Amino acid sequence: MIRRRVTALCALLLLASLFVREMADQLLTLWHDFGPSWCVTPGPDSPSAVCRQLFRHPSIPTILTVTIVLVALLAAAYLAVRWCLAPLKTMIPVIANVGPQNLGYRLRPEAKDEVGALGRAIDDMMDRIAVGYEAQRRFAADASHELRTPLAVQRTLIEVGMARTLSEDQLSLLTAQLLETNERNERLIEGLLVLSESDRGLLARSPLRLDEITAEVLEAHRSRADEAGVTITSELSPRVVEGERVLLERLVTNLVQNAIKYNRQGGTIDVRVGDDPALIVANTGDDVPPSEVSALFEPFRRLHGGRIDHSGGAGLGLSIARSITRAHDGVIAASSTGHDGLRVQVSFPHPLTK
Repeated sequence: MIRRRVTALCALLLLASLFVREMADQLLTLWHDFGPSWCVTPGPDSPSAVCRQLFRHPSIPTILTVTIVLVALLAAAYLAVRWCLAPLKTMIPVIANVGPQNLGYRLRPEAKDEVGALGRAIDDMMDRIAVGYEAQRRFAADASHELRTPLAVQRTLIEVGMARTLSEDQLSLLTAQLLETNERNERLIEGLLVLSESDRGLLARSPLRLDEITAEVLEAHRSRADEAGVTITSELSPRVVEGERVLLERLVTNLVQNAIKYNRQGGTIDVRVGDDPALIVANTGDDVPPSEVSALFEPFRRLHGGRIDHSGGAGLGLSIARSITRAHDGVIAASSTGHDGLRVQVSFPHPLTK
């Protein structure tokens, strides 16, 4: 509809342009015949000659004539443009009524023209907004639930301590339980902050050696792996990634910690850095059904049974890893054969050579 209206407008403008000079001649003729004598440029008696002379040598009649013609054309163009954009104006009150209370509302235009294409694009945009809004709402609800449980435990422990006199051993036990609960809250809040920072994107980028970062993280976790009875093997080839060092360290740390935490006694962790994928972390841990692998990247989602976190984790490790990877324009994926652990691989774009 808009295309046809714009085409008609262009045709009218082209047609009007054929008569602009004639309109100016007529106006100048009228000015020459009836206008004040002090502002008419002297010349031959022929109106057309006067017109040509005035156009060659601008004077008050010429300026006023051109002004009148331009004002008339602008007024006509304004009305024509409003007529062309009328279909879009009809969509304004419909879009204005869309809000958080009715994110499910869709325009669903039937027209096949540009207005219909715009309406369908708006519907697609609303689908993405609705998905994001629902994800944020679910995330807030899950975070509230995760925080409510340890806070309730803390309250109970404090009430028990205030209700009766405790022996030295009971007081030590109560203090240790409170400290453990408080540490879990700190880990959860820290995870939420990191997730928020990585979701915001990168503020600056610099070329970093992913293999060197991974080597440092592995070295820092070898004692923890030894305590868990897990062996770490690695093959680290030079690999440069454009990004932020702190976030990349957190990415590798989360993947290595998960591989240790959800492993078995005598198991192994294989870490590789290479060209593509850039990072692979595989462990010989609990059995992970392939159908449940993708859900592990959702916040606060843990696999049922043996993978429930009994060590005080916040359930944000893989969610943070996914967010950091996306912030670096990368892709993270996990795979499982249904037994003997999980394999996580991360791909990053190669830095542009200058």
